[in-house]
Amino acid sequence: MSGKQRELHLGLMFWATGTHTAGWRYPGARSDGAFDIGFIQEVTRLVEDAKFDFLFLGDRLATDPALAKTNPAQMSRMEPFTVASAIAAATSHIGIAVTANPTYYDPYTVARLTASLDHLSGGRAAWNLVTGADGAAAYNFSRDGHWDTEKRYDWADEFVEVVRDLWDSWEDDAFTRDKSGGRYIDESKLHTIDHVGEHFSVKGPLNVARPPQGQVVLLHAGTSDRSRELGAREADVIFAGQPDLESAREYYADVKSRAARYGRGPDEIQILPGLSVVVAPTTAAAVQVYDRLNALVPLDPEHETVDSVRFGGLGQGLKRNLASVSQVLGVDVTDRTIHDPVAQEVFDGSGDAGRKVFAGITATTRRTVAGPEPITYFDLINGITVGSRTVVGDPIEIADHIQLWFEQDAADGFNIFPDFVPGSVRAFTELVVPELQRRGLFRIDYDGTTFRDHLRLGRPGNRHRGPGPALTEPN
Repeated sequence: MSGKQRELHLGLMFWATGTHTAGWRYPGARSDGAFDIGFIQEVTRLVEDAKFDFLFLGDRLATDPALAKTNPAQMSRMEPFTVASAIAAATSHIGIAVTANPTYYDPYTVARLTASLDHLSGGRAAWNLVTGADGAAAYNFSRDGHWDTEKRYDWADEFVEVVRDLWDSWEDDAFTRDKSGGRYIDESKLHTIDHVGEHFSVKGPLNVARPPQGQVVLLHAGTSDRSRELGAREADVIFAGQPDLESAREYYADVKSRAARYGRGPDEIQILPGLSVVVAPTTAAAVQVYDRLNALVPLDPEHETVDSVRFGGLGQGLKRNLASVSQVLGVDVTDRTIHDPVAQEVFDGSGDAGRKVFAGITATTRRTVAGPEPITYFDLINGITVGSRTVVGDPIEIADHIQLWFEQDAADGFNIFPDFVPGSVRAFTELVVPELQRRGLFRIDYDGTTFRDHLRLGRPGNRHRGPGPALTEPN
């Protein structure tokens, strides 16, 4: 880490149809961009021009037609390493984070893919390590079922160790390429890893030269104890999802303290919560965008329960109807008209969960019960399903929120979730980024060309440096 002051980090979660359920329906949004590499490159250049740290490419190893309603961006998309290679060819500085699930990969393949991407991009690759929350993937990989958390993390712990050893199996100066002497490599600087563990037996070496970054940037996400421990030990960037400032500060402090136990400084690991931003030149205009997005999401019949709504394979969600609102509030409102103002007695009779919903609605829409712009029952439907990590406002208000979390040690930056693409991306880069730069929170230009440069991380030494075992058979 350099002696410079702490600096905000920004990533973009790329979902081609937007991260809002109805983002693809918003006027001007692309609904067909998932398989248009020119469009994907265009969006990446928008955030590279704004000096973002990275673009994030998620992945799922299964699909479900039900996602067409709740999360079309995760229903069908291209394989991320293929997309990342095309992005690398069209950009020069931005980091490119690619998801690979160790539960359904092998270490040699991931080491080879990530090292190759690092070379193609000139040192801008990152591996997002996820252990997989969607059990449906198991049936696409000849498994009887998805492993439990403990087995997945036992597997992942050893997996990372093998990948890191493979990245280092060539020393940086192993390639002599001596034309006059006819010596292409210095074999003493090429290392087998001879790994024999509980889950893997890998001889090595990797058949790709050491990555330009030495070790490819590692990302991780999760809230379980095993996830926090893996992230604190291995990750350079952690994606977080805490819903409020207090819980985010607790998570931030916990992970940083765990990292310290592994001899890592607080600047060696960056914690970036996801953040959905609806921004416009004025607050009123931003609220209009937010309302219009939510109006594009179909309602569910009142007789349907909460059991069958799927969000990206990551759990169950609430149905969009007054029955679900009644369940959350603890007050029966199934006989109300959705666009009518909420009655005061409904607010008064709501439990703690309901009061949190009302508070969230006021934060995003500025509407209140019995106010000049009253909360409606439709607002309640949106309030129980949209979530609390959406920030709506003008550039000053958005920057205020980001700065508060940054300065209160709840975040080192954010992974920005664009509700619709490319409009949300363009609005954030044109309105919010200049305000963050004006405040001295975000870079004006890149300091280097690699992802590790953006994170202010040094290039690690090679763990195998020195005499290595001779190769006794072809590899």
